Amino acid sequence: MTDPGLLKTLLQAIESADSSTRMVAAVEKLAQARLEAAVPNLIAVLGYNNPGAAVAAVEGLMAIGKPAVQPLLELLDGYNYGARAWALRALSGIGDVRALDLLLDAAKNDFALSVRRAAARGLGTINWDELPIESIDSAQARVIEVLLAVSQDREWVVRYAAITGLQELAIASTISNPDLTRQILGHFDRLVDGDEDLTVIARIWLAQKEIQTYINEILSQQPELEPKIAIDWQATLAKLYARKRQEQPHPEGDPHKFREVAAAIFKGE
Repeated sequence: MTDPGLLKTLLQAIESADSSTRMVAAVEKLAQARLEAAVPNLIAVLGYNNPGAAVAAVEGLMAIGKPAVQPLLELLDGYNYGARAWALRALSGIGDVRALDLLLDAAKNDFALSVRRAAARGLGTINWDELPIESIDSAQARVIEVLLAVSQDREWVVRYAAITGLQELAIASTISNPDLTRQILGHFDRLVDGDEDLTVIARIWLAQKEIQTYINEILSQQPELEPKIAIDWQATLAKLYARKRQEQPHPEGDPHKFREVAAAIFKGE
């Protein structure tokens, strides 16, 4: 069957779906076909108010990759914030630098927390090597400025996503811009002291652990880089343990009770 014929058949299955389950199955088949011609249709699914179908559409758009970026930017729904959040998830999964301006604006300014969350996460997945080398530092400076602000968003899920974005940015810049990595780690130290949500604090600890693990792996392979990228982990750990000592006991069953999680994150230190 030719691609046009295949696309027509797959779209007919979506149009004739008479239940949420059948809709999800039909969209999954469309996504699995990886047809560039189906990009507008997959984008349309993001606004169907069907989370299962939206997940499948996002996966399909990510699998198609770069050919989906411009349509996603052009067809972004300015009225349906749910569709907008799904679109940003797709763009984040692709990591194309063409989405950078949109992600920066959405992370900082969108009224919907789901959109801010998706954008903050996406700012950590940009493929920096797609930019001219002379443009990377200035672009990363814009990203860290927004992520530092968003990491203090009023909604904990947005702060959580910003921590994830900062972690990825710190890892991406470890060798090329170690001062940026140190800036992020210093910000994490301050957040640990100031954030009241223990879920966010646990995510900060995990981010610090992941960054440390990455740096240690780099140094094990290229020990000559130690003077350039060495981090004062003792100071970081001292702050973390000081915060742990301040932790007040929570009632059994409290969802924020996390001593075991935090201990697991730093097991082996």
